[in-house]
Amino acid sequence: MPATTEGDFVVHEFKFRSGETMSELRLHYMTLGKPARDAQGRVTNAVLILHGTGGSGRQFLQPQFAGELFGPGQLLDAARYFIILPDGVGHGKSSKPSDGLHARFPQYDYDDMVAAHFRLVTEGLGVNHLRLVMGTSMGCMHSFVWGETYPGFMDALMPLACLPVQIAGRNRMWRKMVMDAIRSDPAWKGGEYTEQPKEALRTALDLLLIAGSAPLPMQKQFPTREAADKYLEDSFKNRLAVLDANDLLYQVNASRNYDPSSQLEKIKAPVMFINSADDFINPPELGIAEREIKKVKNARFVLIPATEQTHGHGTHTWAAIWKQYLAELLGRPSR
Repeated sequence: MPATTEGDFVVHEFKFRSGETMSELRLHYMTLGKPARDAQGRVTNAVLILHGTGGSGRQFLQPQFAGELFGPGQLLDAARYFIILPDGVGHGKSSKPSDGLHARFPQYDYDDMVAAHFRLVTEGLGVNHLRLVMGTSMGCMHSFVWGETYPGFMDALMPLACLPVQIAGRNRMWRKMVMDAIRSDPAWKGGEYTEQPKEALRTALDLLLIAGSAPLPMQKQFPTREAADKYLEDSFKNRLAVLDANDLLYQVNASRNYDPSSQLEKIKAPVMFINSADDFINPPELGIAEREIKKVKNARFVLIPATEQTHGHGTHTWAAIWKQYLAELLGRPSR
């Protein structure tokens, strides 16, 4: 595994779209490799990779992602690229409600998160151009926002596992179920709890497990009642240990006003947009991806067929399944 550098960049007096301000907004990040510049001083090799709801930049160091992409001779070889793995506002080691503000933390949204990352990339890391913006799930949605908001800033976009429209239908409903479960648990106490509201978090984790999984691999991995029940209980214990109700509530609520559909024509960079056919959150039968991507000048949408090797919504992190399309986007052979 290539060496990583870890750090924090503090944005002073960051103003959120809600009108709220934070005197110090901390943005945590990890990087691999070093930036390279052309004769004009433009960075030519920076790659920004954006995580999903509840995740962090560290998740991309897992073998199924980093082991397929960041090694010698691989598509995003850290010896050739400057790879930036940030934690979004409200996530990982970046500023978040559980740091102390609880329900007084500013009501951030996806535009705020992208604006903060732009400040990190440009001011914090001194990067004035990106070779690639890639994102998974929430990061997929952020990729579309990046492409619209800073259309000349990147050479290519690779959104994985999302839709470029407002979150509605069943996708909105399960998210609202998570938020309602937290807000209606008496133990939540308006965000000023001393112990985590466990019943709310059990409901939230159950919904997240269904939303993020797929039938074929789950049936193969847990073919008996006992195996399924044990996995569910173990999963709950492990995930509850690292979960905070306010953080989760804010993370899910940040998607409330996302809707890039009316601005997709602004995207200039080539786009390789990928979803998986067994994605509970973005089911292919909606036909939305195929319809909306036509608004983008230089874009291709790929739907990966469901197999025992795909992972539902989580297919986005298994690079072996889709890296051939990244190779195509970068214009080089995959290995």
